[in-house]
Formats: sequence, structure tokens, C-alpha cells
Amino acid sequence: MSKHYRWQSTVAWLVLPLTSLGSILTLQASAIAQVQGIDLQGHWAQQCMTALAGKKIVSPSQDGLFRPNAVVSRAEYAALVQRAFPAINQSQKPIAFRDVRPDNPNAKAIQYIQRSGFWLGEGRDEFRPGDWISRSQAFGGLAAGLRYTAKQPESKNLRAAFKDGRTVPDYTRAAVAAALENRLIINQPDPKRFNPNQPITRAELAAAVCQAMPSTTALVPMRFIATRFSPGEAAPTPKPLPPVAVKPGTGGGIVTPVGLPVVVVPVIGNPGTSRPPLPSLPRPSFPTQEIRGVWLTNIDSQVLFNPQLLRSAVEELGTLKFNTVYPVVWNWGYTLYPSQVMRQVTGAAIDPREPGLRGRDPLAELVQLGRQNKIAIMPWFEFGFMAPADSELVRRNPKWLTQRKDGSKVWREGEYDRVWLNPFKPEVQQFILNLVDEIVSKYDVDGIQFDDHMGLPSEFGYDDYTIELYKKENPGKEPPVNAKDPQWLRWRANKITEFMGRVFALVKARKPYATVSLSPNSQIFSYENYLQDWSTWRRLGYVEEILLQAYRTDPTGFISELAQAEVQEAKKHVPVAIGVLTGLKNKPMPMSIIEQKIQIARDRGFSGMSFFFYETMWNLSNEPSQERKSSFQMLFAPTVTRPNLVRGWVPPATLP
Repeated sequence: MSKHYRWQSTVAWLVLPLTSLGSILTLQASAIAQVQGIDLQGHWAQQCMTALAGKKIVSPSQDGLFRPNAVVSRAEYAALVQRAFPAINQSQKPIAFRDVRPDNPNAKAIQYIQRSGFWLGEGRDEFRPGDWISRSQAFGGLAAGLRYTAKQPESKNLRAAFKDGRTVPDYTRAAVAAALENRLIINQPDPKRFNPNQPITRAELAAAVCQAMPSTTALVPMRFIATRFSPGEAAPTPKPLPPVAVKPGTGGGIVTPVGLPVVVVPVIGNPGTSRPPLPSLPRPSFPTQEIRGVWLTNIDSQVLFNPQLLRSAVEELGTLKFNTVYPVVWNWGYTLYPSQVMRQVTGAAIDPREPGLRGRDPLAELVQLGRQNKIAIMPWFEFGFMAPADSELVRRNPKWLTQRKDGSKVWREGEYDRVWLNPFKPEVQQFILNLVDEIVSKYDVDGIQFDDHMGLPSEFGYDDYTIELYKKENPGKEPPVNAKDPQWLRWRANKITEFMGRVFALVKARKPYATVSLSPNSQIFSYENYLQDWSTWRRLGYVEEILLQAYRTDPTGFISELAQAEVQEAKKHVPVAIGVLTGLKNKPMPMSIIEQKIQIARDRGFSGMSFFFYETMWNLSNEPSQERKSSFQMLFAPTVTRPNLVRGWVPPATLP
């Protein structure tokens, strides 16, 4: 599966009813319970965010959730800062951001933070309102706008305080050092690691604002406040701010980048005065059908190699309300189940390199575990037509390979040498069909999944067999020298489409209710680079479920991939879910970004999501595994069924 790795908040932000805060407010517990966000209970920032809610600085979304771990967009940052610190002198020269129109609902807030000094930009004439704001920009921006300065040299400050102090961007270093000295920086869970280029979360930004306000400083847990000072050294107290009057009333609210208005809670008067009744916020809504899947790999994971680990993994996924597992069954030139087809072709029925597979049938185990835990098992045919250059499969079948115009056959994927089986040769097609037949005939699986490797890099196809076939079907014409010649692309893509028709027919002949699933990249990229015309496959009925690989981390790119015409059209006909990257071995993904992507997919009417890959969901991560599991548990609170096209699926509604 390729890793073509945005986010955008779908909620307006953070107004929570007040809990008891001593001299600040006293509310009855029964009244608090009416509006307390279920996702804020027990959170480390609960007291701080509750206090800011009383000041009408933060607000929940329309579903009543606060999402304290969600990332903050630049527009959201601007709106919150203006509400928190509305009386700062606007002395900076104005910048006419070319991507902030006058009719943008957050234009005034954006102009305010730029002119008052809260904005640390990269020196560009664009603001990018929907992009998330980094931790260094947010913490540093607060310090700059509040006119904080550092007494110690920035390099000394940052090196002393953070393990990763050298990675703070140059244009934010002075401001970040000032934020550090004034105790505005919140590092959770590790106070010594800053992660300057990661997005700031709502809880972290709220905590920084609390630190800057004398009345709320005590509400932030001390253990998460970054400091360069040793235990015996006194740290400075943040400068006090002048009191800011907040007018009572409901106000007009701000609008987030996706157009949802802030839910505003009426201002509550001083203790002892009469107060308006607290509103009851709705409980969060969940779809009634949704793919909740995960890919199980044999790389950077031991789950498939140990029956006890496999059982524990599937049982835990069931407890967390997952309903689909996509286990790899074909990669690196071997199968991960005992295959008579592979025994005949390579001499090895199952991958012989891993002792944990000997004498076992992991796929059979998975099918049984899936039934016990109400999880659909969809074997993942990962490598498709691709194989390792040095594999036994290639050594025994060298004539199965295709090549480039210059005769080269090796295709570099990262650090590995790959080759491609010729998808146009009958013997290669039959080999793939035999493997598919074996899986759907032998095992009680719920379907089978292919991905971007069920295609061919467009620079290939210049082997003798393919050239002769092309000449036969195109009266004597040689294939164009340009590998991306439109007619040459179309001819080869059509051949692969025809083969997918055979795959679909085979699956349905063996198991009519089995789902043929596909996890592709975007249509244009897939077609031009891998000859994979999946939009046509869907139109012809060869694909019954799509999991779009949308691994982009920048918000604009992620949302634009979901908005592509082919994706939107597919949603009308088959369940379309989103492939969400939860991280790689050496590239962890913050849970806040994962949560945002899930919410975006739901708000835009997608049929669920699947996570790549199992180990990075909570094991290979910089965040505590139990916290990440708790986040998934909340996101998947009710049990739902997975959509199935052949069992009466209808497209989900999309929020306006």
C-alpha cells in the first residue's frame, strides 16, 4: 500500500459550562451534569477549559463535544485569541492576506491577531485559515502578542528546556523562548519534549491561555508546564493582564473554516446573582452503519506470527467496536496462509522466512476469531502484480516479468528492489486468479481486498509479449516511446480493467455475498501512474467497496482528495471509506490528527474508515497507548454494522 500521506475541524470551538471553581463560580453539580461534555470528563485540561468556558472564550461543537485533543486551525486560533485578549494595541503594519477575503467570517479575528502581534507567520502573504497551527507558532504567538520577552538567550533557554530544542523554527525561536520563561508552554505527556512543528491541540492552547490569565493559572497541572529551571531555581510569574470586560448576552459567534457556527452558552453572572437556565447539549451522534477497519501487516508487527497475540488483538478490536480487519495474505512473493498454488509455483506453501507461521494457518485462525468477535475478515492482496526482485517466485518464473522501454526491470520502492509481473500475460493472470480462487473457496471470508498494486507503473509494458499484443490490436503500430501517451495509457489500463472483470466474476461465482474491495489512490494519480482506472471499475460494477488512501497530513490536501469528482460520484453507488494513516514505525501520527480525519469523513458522508496500520494505532506511538485506545473507544462508542452493497446498503446523508 502506497503512503501518499489535512485535516479540517468540523466543530466550532469549546464553550463549556462551568464546574465549581471556588471564588470564580459555584454551580450545583446537578446543573453541571446537564451540560458537561462527555469527552472532557477526567481530561487533564478539564478545569482550565471549564473556566475559559465561563469567560465565553471557548465553546463546544453543535453535538456537545469539546474534542480537547483535536488540532487547532489557524482561523480557530485567531478567533480564540481575539476573544481571550481583545484589548491589545494593534501596532503592527497590516498584511493583506491574499487567501482571506473580506467576507471570510474570521477575517476580523485574523486581522486582529496579525496587527496585535499574536501571529508568527512564515513571511508569506497568505494565512491559510484552514491549516492547523503549529505548537511553536501558537505558544510563541501568544508570548509575542502579550509582549513577553526572554531574559536569557533563546539558544540557552531552548536547549536547557527541551530535548528537541534545536528543531524550533528560526522565525519562532525568540517568541518561544519568551513563552517558555513565562510558563506558557504545555508539553503533555512529556514536559521535556516540545514537538515544535506538530499541531497544537485545543487542550494545549486553552491551557496556555489559562497560564496567561492570573485568575486561571492554578488550573493547569504543574507537571505539564515546560520550564528550563531546575527544582531549586525560582521561575518567573507571567505578567498580569488588564481585566477584560465581557458583555453579557449570547453574542453572534464565530464560524469555523467548514461553516459550523459556535454554540454559545449565555454568560453566567457573578456569584449570588440570578442566572439563566443552563441548556442541555445533545449527546454526540454516530452513524448507524460504518466501516471501522484496520490493516494487519506482517511488517513492523508480530501479531500474525503468534496465535496468542493474534487472538488478543482481534478480541481487543472487537471490544473497541471495530468491525473489519484487512489481514495481509499476499506480499513479498509469498502467501501468509498455506497455499497449494504457491507450493506448486515456488515450492513453499507459506512464507518460509518467519518461524511463527510454520504449522499454522493464520487466515483460518482469523476467520474463526472474526466470527467470535463479530468482525468481518477481508483478506488483503497487498502486492498485487508486484514482487521482490530476488524472490523465489521471480527466480523460477523470469518470463513473467515486464520491463521499461530501456529494458530495465527493477522498480525501486523505498530501499527495496521490486519487479512487476506482466498483468497482460495469460499465465500471470491465471496465477493471480488461482490465488484469489483459493482464498474465497477455501475460507469463509467476507470478501477480498486489492490496493494500488493491482495495476502497473505506467513506465512498464515494453516487454516482447506486450509489444506484440499491442501491434496485433493496433494494426502494426509500435507502442509509443512516451510511456504516458494517452492512447498507450488507455490501452494498457483497459487490459487491466478487463482482468478485474474476470476477478470479480470469479469471486461472485464462488461466493456471491463476498465483497470485492479496493484501496486505491486518487483516480488521476492511479490512472496516470499505475494504469489503475478504478473509477471505471466501479462504474462497471467490479468494485463494491472503496477505501481511499488519503494519507495526507496537511488539511487542505486531505480535504481536497475527499472532494474529487470521482470520489464523490463513487459515494453515490458503493460504500466509500477513508484510509487513515495512524503512523509508521519511525513516523508516529498524533491522535489529534486521526480524530480530525475521522470527523471530517463522517461529516462528509463517507462510509467509515480503516487505519494503516494496527501497530501504530497505539503501540508504535509517542502517546500513551491507553490514551489512544480510550480515544478510539470514544470515537466508536456504539456498535454499528458495516455497510454491505449486496445486503441493501444506501448512501449515508452528508451534512450541508
